[in-house]
Amino acid sequence: MNAGVNDDGQTPTFAVALTSQDGQWMSRILPERAMWDLDVATRAVRDLRSEGPNFGMVCVDDDWFVLIRPTPRGTQLLLSDATAAVVDDYAAEVLDELDVDVPDMDPDERADAEPWPEGDLEILEDLGVPSDVLAVICDDDELWASEQLLRIAEEINADEELADVAQLDY
Repeated sequence: MNAGVNDDGQTPTFAVALTSQDGQWMSRILPERAMWDLDVATRAVRDLRSEGPNFGMVCVDDDWFVLIRPTPRGTQLLLSDATAAVVDDYAAEVLDELDVDVPDMDPDERADAEPWPEGDLEILEDLGVPSDVLAVICDDDELWASEQLLRIAEEINADEELADVAQLDY
């Protein structure tokens, strides 16, 4: 994996949906607004209407990510780094949906703070990604957010599909 900076010198930011049909994963880019509006991202994933499981992955500035999984009982969410909510409204919106307070820290302190995931670590357990594996991936500070998402996709054999649609080196 080689993420962090793309060919244009920009850090990856993307919103992708992964959908399983007949045991095959397919990926597609979500509307651009899904990268900065949680409601748009959630609706876009929900509107896929797949017979199989589906979920969304939003990567913001290759710094942190959100997993979004609409279910009949509501929407499951996982924010990879709760400290991102200190400096980013999208991450703060995720914490608000989770009914979790934004961490009480100065934005300047975030760089030195230990990140932690917040939300449903069991979000992909039925797809074969146990909560402890997801926690280890989220806690790996050696990986960029896009690389963490590729690792998650690899757990369900959808890494090539994610890399293709998000234009990530893999």
